[in-house]
Amino acid sequence: MTTNNNFASEQYEQDARWTAVDAYAMSHCHPSSRPNTKALENALTASKAAGLPDISASPAQGKFMALMCRMLGVEHALEVGTLGGYSAIWLCSENPQLRLTTVEYNARNAEVARKNIEFAGLSDRIEVINGAGLDVLPRLKEEVLAGERPRFGFVFIDADKPNNWNYFSLAADMAKPKAAICVDNVVRRGKVADFSIDDPRVVGGRTVIENAGKDPRVDSVVIQSVGEKNYDGCLWAVLN
Repeated sequence: MTTNNNFASEQYEQDARWTAVDAYAMSHCHPSSRPNTKALENALTASKAAGLPDISASPAQGKFMALMCRMLGVEHALEVGTLGGYSAIWLCSENPQLRLTTVEYNARNAEVARKNIEFAGLSDRIEVINGAGLDVLPRLKEEVLAGERPRFGFVFIDADKPNNWNYFSLAADMAKPKAAICVDNVVRRGKVADFSIDDPRVVGGRTVIENAGKDPRVDSVVIQSVGEKNYDGCLWAVLN
């Protein structure tokens, strides 16, 4: 996740009920006795200490994506937007068979992520690539099409929002049939449906929703959500 096109410059919309439900549910569905708790907590603490913005996936979202990968039997996944490695650690620590390639534009973020991933003992299964998504993804696509890199069974896109569709389209070209693609932060507190708003981040959400809806490669849906990290939502798509 990059820092310049997300909620870093916005205020979260928060509700005590949303936070309470997340805290209550996660305490039972993923208690602190789970083996990956220390690694996940370290990723958040170390990222904050390094000055990274608090815009990672929520614990519930991280585990949900990890469970989706387990359900799909994903062995190779792609993430666009690493931030401090929190969601990457969720995906791989919950799925021992999974290998993740994650792309991060900001060199400082990538450095912090690598240290957090090393602390989690996952450096052998998580490849952090520092570079612009629109530079890195075409290279990955070439490797996939040449048979040098396996196709991806899951893709999580959480980077600069104006490029949502560009990342999605490239990811779809590298994904396996029946793979899932998740694009984060497309609802943006309902702004996506307010056509008087021309914020590039909001327009990026509209573009990926509208283009995915008419793309014959995929079938898609948008799910709104509330929780400790705002009122927002994701686009979910499955490769045909």
